[in-house]
Parts: sequence; C-alpha cells; structure tokens
Amino acid sequence: MLLQENLSSSNGTGADPSMFFLTGIPGLEALHLWISIPFCSVFSVALLGNCTLLYVIKTEPSLHKPMFYFLAMLAIINLVLSTTTMPKILSIFWFNSREISFNGCLVQMFFLQSFSTLESAVLLAMAFDRYVAICNPLRYVTILTNSVIAKIGLAALARAVLPAVPLPFLLRRLPYCGSHVISHCYCEHMAVVKLACADTRFNNVYGIIITVFIAGLDLMFIVLSYVKILRAVLSLASKEEQLKAFGTCGSHFCAILVSYIPVVLSSTIHRFGRHVTPHVHILLANFYLLFPPMMNPIVYGVKTKQIRDRVRLLFRGKSF
Repeated sequence: MLLQENLSSSNGTGADPSMFFLTGIPGLEALHLWISIPFCSVFSVALLGNCTLLYVIKTEPSLHKPMFYFLAMLAIINLVLSTTTMPKILSIFWFNSREISFNGCLVQMFFLQSFSTLESAVLLAMAFDRYVAICNPLRYVTILTNSVIAKIGLAALARAVLPAVPLPFLLRRLPYCGSHVISHCYCEHMAVVKLACADTRFNNVYGIIITVFIAGLDLMFIVLSYVKILRAVLSLASKEEQLKAFGTCGSHFCAILVSYIPVVLSSTIHRFGRHVTPHVHILLANFYLLFPPMMNPIVYGVKTKQIRDRVRLLFRGKSF
C-alpha cells in the first residue's frame, strides 16, 4: 500500500519515460531490511574474493599462465555484474530509493546483458584452455600464447557487446504510456519490455535469439570440450594420471556448475512454474547474479594450490 502511494505521488504512470520505479522484491517489501543482510554479506564476499584473486594473479609470477589470465577475466566480469546491480538493490532495501532514470535503466540493462554474455564466452575459453592442456599438452605453450589470449579476450568482448548494443535503442523507440513500475530489483530486459504499450514481438524474439544462439552455443561447445577431455583422460594408462588430469579441470568444472545451474533453474521455473509466486522468480534472478561472483573466487581459492598458498601468505602479512 505504501509503495502504491509513493508511486502514484511520484508519477508512476504516464507517457514520460524519463523515470522508472523498481519494486524490489514484490510481496516481501516488509522484509526488505532483513533480506538486505544476506544480500550485503554475499556482495561483500564477492568484492573481497574477486579483488583478492586479481591481486594475487597480478603479483604472483607463477600464476602468469593462460588459465589464470582467463580466471582474471572472469573475476573482472563478476565484479562488473555485482557492482552494476547491488548498490541500487541495497539502496531499495535500506532507503526505499526505488527511482531510476530511464537512461540509467538502459545502461544497467546493457551492462547486465553484455557481461552475462561475456561470462559465458570466458567460460568457453577456459574450457578450450583445459582441452588444450590435456589433449595437446606438448603444444599448450605454443597454442595459447599471450597474443592468442588477448585476441580471444577481445573477440569475446566484441561478441558480447555488439549484440547488446541494439537493446537500448529498441527499448527507447517504444512508448511507455502505462505504468512505469518495474516488478524487479534491477532493469532486466523483459521486465522493461512488458511496460511498453506497443507491439514488442521483435524485442522478445531478439532477446531469445541472443540467449539461445549465444549462451546456448557456448554451453554446447563447453560440453563438447569436456566430452573430448573425458575421452582423453580415460585413455591414460594409470589411475594416478587420470586423477591428476581430472584435478586440473576440477575448478573450471565447478565454475561452470556455479554459473549455469542458477540460470537453468531460474529459466525452468520461469517457464514452467506458473503457480510460483513472483517473489520466488525475483529471488532466483538475484541468486543468478550474486551466487557465481561469490563462489568463483572460493572455488578457485580452495582447489588451486598456488592461489591458496599465496592468499594464506597475503593474509598473514608476509610476502615472497
């Protein structure tokens, strides 16, 4: 009731799209302050973990290898995804600051779309790195040179940014003559499209194409890489060699599960869970954005000895 009064007094409807309003988590407004505690905790762990990971990779010469360069890219992406959404979400929970400018909303949506796609591309690059390391170990250094890694990173960035560029322009051309209330914690593409009072079929189709043909293809090639890796590992003579080979893939495989399970879970419930309450959808969408940035540094810190040892020394105040 309080939200409705605030929005009605603040131009929550009308033809002027200069300002939108985020609801936070619909149906759980009274619990926003309590919900902010785990959100803030996860955000803090994600910031600390990814910044520590970047510092360790930069300062430790033994980590200047292709796998860790890709890991640094993943850490940067996690930081961007977290900082793009969490400050605004926490301001909603703490200060009831629901307003967001239309341009600010489009910028947030662009960063979310492009860096989510970039995350998928970097995970694919990391799968290729593990494939080369296990299936062509003698050519690993010559295949994945620094220049090749830089080219892969730039190609992944271009492939992520270019498809996302039309989205803000497609949304800007639509009229918003009804409600300006976005039933979400952040400016998610389809949540904004639903507010338009015009034919949005092209926007819907374009959004689906980006998701299916980019993220879907990435996942398909990741699976294909691991099928080839599995065949190569099982062909090794001794159990010890097999376990060692599996160990080199463990961190990346966990990162894939951490990144893709929330997406699959959220998409499945969104499409088939017709009787699921809206706040469950919103919580899952936030889980997808918050969980991987928090877990990736933990997974690699626990499973990678070089990182684990360096972090232990760092927090003891020692240096090499």
